Amino acid sequence: MKYLALFLTAFTCITAQVNFDDYFFEKTLRLDFYHYGNCENETINFNELIEEPYWGGSKKNLVDVFNYGYYMLKVFDNASNKLIYSRGFSTLFQEWQTTKEAKEIYRAYPGSVVMPYPKVQIRVEIHRRDRENVFRQKFEYVVDPQNYFIKKERKHEFENFQVHFSGDASEKLDIILLPEGYTLEEADIFKKDCEIFADFLFEYSPFKENKNNINIWGVEAYSKNSGVDIPGENVWKNTVMNSSYYTFDSERYLMTVDFQTVRDVASNAPYDQIYILANSDKYGGGAIYNFYSLTAVKNVRAKQVFIHELGHGLAGLADEYGYDDTYQDMYPAGIEPWEPNITTLVDFESKWENLVDESVPIPTPQDSAYYNMIGAFEGAGYVAKGVYRPTFNSIMREFSSNEFNIVCNEVLDKVIKFYAE
Repeated sequence: MKYLALFLTAFTCITAQVNFDDYFFEKTLRLDFYHYGNCENETINFNELIEEPYWGGSKKNLVDVFNYGYYMLKVFDNASNKLIYSRGFSTLFQEWQTTKEAKEIYRAYPGSVVMPYPKVQIRVEIHRRDRENVFRQKFEYVVDPQNYFIKKERKHEFENFQVHFSGDASEKLDIILLPEGYTLEEADIFKKDCEIFADFLFEYSPFKENKNNINIWGVEAYSKNSGVDIPGENVWKNTVMNSSYYTFDSERYLMTVDFQTVRDVASNAPYDQIYILANSDKYGGGAIYNFYSLTAVKNVRAKQVFIHELGHGLAGLADEYGYDDTYQDMYPAGIEPWEPNITTLVDFESKWENLVDESVPIPTPQDSAYYNMIGAFEGAGYVAKGVYRPTFNSIMREFSSNEFNIVCNEVLDKVIKFYAE
């Protein structure tokens, strides 16, 4: 029955895809909105529509097959009600809702989704997972592609350049590198950093095996000041995307709330993944699935942070470590997490059970006899008890390991090929 279920899932994924040219032009429609709420409530409020010149995504795999992320964008042909595009994603707002501040105040965070530019009237829906992992609709908006209020002006126009080019953007995974806190005088430094980090990427599996399936672009978006904000040290910099350490008052969490400006800058080249390179030597970074990734590039740990964060941003990989009591309510009892590299063992069959040798006990003891084996080791997803990771160690857990485990490797490989097919 397991193999029949897998076959039916694969068959459904194949038949769900649509013909790009029937519904879309080769450019982007962007819908900007605002999340508003607190720890318990969220509304999604429409802001504006923007036309952008590039479409960097696949023209074949238009409908999401992974079901990752806390949100799901769904685009329907409004006349036939046919699903013609979808993507899972997560957001900084949803992370903020887990903080102490979210228990005390309401806040608004900018959000944005992109899709191929439609030829027909479409209905855009945004769904969010509830605590039982069921997607519930939070937003709906009907778009007429002839609407003259769709903006064609560009707030941030910059030149792009190729860092690594393998072919047509619609047939490759396109990663765009954006400079944060590089001045015009540091343009050559940014371009060199792009080359350095592209080389870092191709040191790691499965990226090195997929080198011909990947394009990497840079955008020349330079800031007035060098560096980024460090509020805890009273350091403030005028940068294009307003990135800052101490996000959610966590010193090493280097992110930006200004996601719509990030989209503005990224629109200068075709992209599937946004990666911001911050011109700082202070340890820090962060990433959110199909949102953006960010790394401080001058720190001695920058290479491993860069790769680790891309695991989050590209494939929705969870951190494979746990804390004693901080996040014990992250995953409700009886629910299997959506993240592909952690499990509560509720539905282990849907994860990596097929990779576990019969000799390995589940759960797997934290014993050196199993350190080099696939199992289910307790402590993952920030939770110390009841959530399990595939291996004793990997780069998603500690930097003492300098590689993805086989589970993460396989997930990343599938995601790359989804974009590059």
